[in-house]
Amino acid sequence: MIRAYTRLYADAAGVTHLEDVELEGETRGVSESDLVAAFSDPLEVETLQFRDVVREADATMPHNAPRRMFIVQLRGRYAIETSDGARREIGPGGVLLVEDVDGDGHITRRVGDEPRLTLVVTLREPRAR
Repeated sequence: MIRAYTRLYADAAGVTHLEDVELEGETRGVSESDLVAAFSDPLEVETLQFRDVVREADATMPHNAPRRMFIVQLRGRYAIETSDGARREIGPGGVLLVEDVDGDGHITRRVGDEPRLTLVVTLREPRAR
């Protein structure tokens, strides 16, 4: 199992929650070197952007994600707070899957004085059948 990321989501009642997600992984080598690693199944992504946070959002106003996306923390730290009262700090190397596009939303607060640099990876929406 690969300890992959933290998931932020809203349940059917709109209450937001955090959960740790582990993925199944296939252990194999790669042809480029003697590296051996556990690889998850590929995820369909749409865009990738670097985001240098110039001004933080209001730390008293809950907000929702604009769409499903991974946020990979590269520099700085922040705390995420859900409407169920859970709070988690995320620092460099932390990965958050934000899926609360509706519901009560979440609050984000910078921790410390270091500016935040993140990598934002939007997920491709599943195709309608």
